[in-house]
Amino acid sequence: MNRKRIFTIIQVGNLSDFPSRAYDISLVIAVAVNIFIAIFDTFPQADPYEGIIWDVECVTVFFFAIDYVLRIITADYLYENLSPSKARLKFIFSWAGLVDLLSCLPFLVASGGGALRMFRIIRILRVFRIHHYADPLRVIGDVIKKKKGQLLSSIFIVFILMIASSLMMYNLEHEAQPEAFANAFSGFWWAANTLLTVGYGDIVPVTLAGKICGTLLTFLGVGIVAIPTGILSAGFMEQVSIVREKAVVEGVIKDTDFVEEEKKTENEKGQEEYSYCPYCGKKLP
Repeated sequence: MNRKRIFTIIQVGNLSDFPSRAYDISLVIAVAVNIFIAIFDTFPQADPYEGIIWDVECVTVFFFAIDYVLRIITADYLYENLSPSKARLKFIFSWAGLVDLLSCLPFLVASGGGALRMFRIIRILRVFRIHHYADPLRVIGDVIKKKKGQLLSSIFIVFILMIASSLMMYNLEHEAQPEAFANAFSGFWWAANTLLTVGYGDIVPVTLAGKICGTLLTFLGVGIVAIPTGILSAGFMEQVSIVREKAVVEGVIKDTDFVEEEKKTENEKGQEEYSYCPYCGKKLP
């Protein structure tokens, strides 16, 4: 089997490529099993099954390690504009490559002391591997990448507003409750809870000016949180259109399928509109 075929198998496959789809499903199952083990291992009921858990984890981690090596070997097909050595280095230091590496490392320190065993929490990163094999998650990931500039700008605005709010609330509340608002960081914690509409209630304003300021900031928080949501919603709709057009071009689906779907939806809506009498509300025969 040549490297090109290996690359097509380990990448996300289409429905017509059975080996590729089987490989994707196997990896997703392996990730799910490992996440289950990571959670189940924290319960005392897992003690009698330590041997089985260890064996299962050995098999799945070996699977991850083989997958990681294969992706390094075939990285030049993923980055076709780079030389094989540069493509492999780029994959190793990419987000996907680091997640794949960290999926295996916790297993190596599993038999260490208590401090080393804390690193086993890194196993939760294996859930990000599902991103490679679930199309909806890949669409969301692509949206975040394309809109990262706008998202970072909105986060920056939130951060500046939180700093201003923390300093403002500190000046308004410090004299009335010096323990609650001991410094600007206390105000920053309160601003984060208020602007993000969490409101733990551990720090609250007691002065009239502080309450008025808190009310205004609460309204601002509702609007601020809606900004990233709107950005992601618009980006998601754009990405869905791009994926649809790409599928049509590649011949995976026909453009007429969407037209027929829309017509069917319109017909169903029309039937619903005329299935009841508009005057008495009785169902028409």
